[in-house]
Amino acid sequence: MTITHGDKGILHEGLTRRALQVALDRTTDMAAEVLRVPLHYYNDPKLTELEESQILRRTPLAIVPSAQLPRINDYLVRSVLGASLLVTRDKSGRAHVFLNYCRHRGAMPACGQGNSSRFTCPYHAWTYKNTGELSSIPGKSGFAGIDVKDYGLVELPVQERYGFVWAVLTADAHIDVEAHLGSLAPELAELDYSSFGYHDHREFESDVSWKGALEAFAEGYHFPFVHGESLIGMNTLANTAIYDEYGKHHRLGFPFTWITELVADPNRSWDVRDNMGVIYWIYPNLILANSSVGVEMIDMLPAGAPTRCRVRHTWMSRLPATSEGMRAGYDMIYDAVHAAVRDEDFAMLPQCGQGVRHGQHDHMLVGRNEIAVQHMIKVFAAELGVAIG
Repeated sequence: MTITHGDKGILHEGLTRRALQVALDRTTDMAAEVLRVPLHYYNDPKLTELEESQILRRTPLAIVPSAQLPRINDYLVRSVLGASLLVTRDKSGRAHVFLNYCRHRGAMPACGQGNSSRFTCPYHAWTYKNTGELSSIPGKSGFAGIDVKDYGLVELPVQERYGFVWAVLTADAHIDVEAHLGSLAPELAELDYSSFGYHDHREFESDVSWKGALEAFAEGYHFPFVHGESLIGMNTLANTAIYDEYGKHHRLGFPFTWITELVADPNRSWDVRDNMGVIYWIYPNLILANSSVGVEMIDMLPAGAPTRCRVRHTWMSRLPATSEGMRAGYDMIYDAVHAAVRDEDFAMLPQCGQGVRHGQHDHMLVGRNEIAVQHMIKVFAAELGVAIG
C-alpha cells in the first residue's frame, strides 16, 4: 500500500492517527508483492561506477547542515567521494562549496574547520578569499601575463535550502534543489532544520554496499533482533510502519510502543515526533531520522569498492544548546544514537556485505513488509537499467 498525504504536512495529526491504526491492527503498510533482487545489484563494480558518475556526481547532495556554518566567515573541509571540499560562508552570508585544490600545483589551501576569510596554500602560499578568488601570489613576476581572475578555486553548483548546503559534485552541472525535492520540500520547510543547533558528527567506513547500508534505515523488521537491547528495540514497535512516497524520496513513521495510550488518553500529545520515529530518505544518499529532541543525518557513499561505504553521522538538536548542561545532555543523546548506528546496525551490515560478495544464490528477497526498501531498489534500478522482479 502506498499512500501520499504530503499536502497535510509532517506535523499534521492525521499522521499520528494512521500510525495509531497500524499499531492497533498489528500490521504495517505493505508493497503489492515480494521483490526479487539480483545479487549483482549490490556487488557489480560496473554498477558502482555508474552510481558514482551518473547519480552521485549529478544529483544535489546535502554537503553539510547550515547550522554547522552559523557565523560569517565560518568554513569547514569535508571529503566526499574522495574529493576535498571547502565549504565557506562569506561576509554577505552566502554559502559556497569549492574544490579544495590550489590552482597552481593542486595542494589543499584549507584544512579542518574554523573562521577565516582567507586560505593560504601550504606549498607555495597562493592565497584565496572565502569567495574563491585568488588574492595573492608570492613572486608574482614569475607568473607575468596571467589574469588572477581566471585562477580562483573551482566552485561547485550550490544552493542553501531547508537547513542544508547542497551541491552538485560536477562543476559545469546545473543545480535545482526545489526540483530535486519536489513535493517533499514543504515538509522539510515545516520541520525548519535551519533553526536547529548543530551538535556533533562522526565518520567511519564499513564493509557493506552503500545501497545496502541505506536499506537498514528503511524498515523496522530488524528492530527486535538487531536493536533488542537498546532504546530502538525497546521503544519502537517491530515490523510496524506507515509509508509515503515523494517521487524518488520517501518517508516512514515507526510508531513508539506507547502510541496506543492515545486511545485511553486522547489529551496526550499527538505531535508525530512524540509518537513515532519519522525517517526520510532523501535520494540518493541521505537519511533524516527525526525525534522529539533532534534529527540524525546519516549520509552514505561508496568507498572504493562495491561492498564498502563511508558513513557520516550528524546530530542536530531542535533547541540549540545555550548552556553546558544542555550540551552535556546532548552529548549523552548523541552517544546513544551513534552507538545504535555504529555498534548495532553497522555491526550487522558487514555480514550482508560478505553475503553479496561470496553468495552463489541467484537473487535476494525483499518482503512486502519492506516497502521502503523496495522503493529504494526500484528507484536505483530504474536509474541504472537493472532488471528486478
